[in-house]
Amino acid sequence: MQSNGVLRAWRKGQSTIGGWLGIDSAFTAETMAHIGFDWLCLDMQHGMLDYHDVKVMLPAIATTDVTPLVRVPWNEPYEIMKALDAGASGVIIPLVNNRAEAERAVSACRYPPKGMRSFGPARAAMALGKNYLHEANDEIACIVMIETKEALENLDDILSTPGIDAAYIGPADLAFALELTPTGDNDHPTHVAAVDHILARCLEHNVAAGIHTGSLAYTQKYLAQGFHMVTLGQDSAFMSRLARQELKAARAAKTKDGAESSNFY
Repeated sequence: MQSNGVLRAWRKGQSTIGGWLGIDSAFTAETMAHIGFDWLCLDMQHGMLDYHDVKVMLPAIATTDVTPLVRVPWNEPYEIMKALDAGASGVIIPLVNNRAEAERAVSACRYPPKGMRSFGPARAAMALGKNYLHEANDEIACIVMIETKEALENLDDILSTPGIDAAYIGPADLAFALELTPTGDNDHPTHVAAVDHILARCLEHNVAAGIHTGSLAYTQKYLAQGFHMVTLGQDSAFMSRLARQELKAARAAKTKDGAESSNFY
């Protein structure tokens, strides 16, 4: 079976940089994959994607060595299993609050006897290579999201759950849990302290620490801090940011010599 590049890096204590896909387009996915991210996440929770989109976007990413992940909409075994059967090398499960929910997520990712995943890797066995059945349990990444007050209270129980490969912080929902304004890149001292605490506990439990960002500055900050899984940004944000910057520059250039003339001749 094809080795999971991000799991291999995390197990060595190395950092990885990823991108987020919320646009329902195989072409966008392929374009982002060819940029050279370590991993790309297809977002079924808040993006414009459904299972039909995932089915056509995963093969587009497979034209590269980028590791494909899927954020499922909920901690539902059938959602997790379908994403893995379609060829995802890992799943991100939102709003995991306690050990029982963490165990539920792990179980859906693992074949018996380690879990309850049903056998039927329709595309996965073809896309990820021979011996999938016997190696998938060690090559599929189970990533739980830490983003609620309950999760903070049960953090050690969640992180000590066997089979959890990484914990991924959702900064905006974490801000909700801390009774702060839900922003992605948050420098409020209470938020910073919570992020630092989660990172420290991940390191203690030998679980890769991940976090979502919306800017290069915060990506660099979290990489320097020791996070293993950092999102540089989202497809639609990259597109809109560059378009906005260049449109502003184009309009400034058009008018820099004074008011625009209405006479074309």
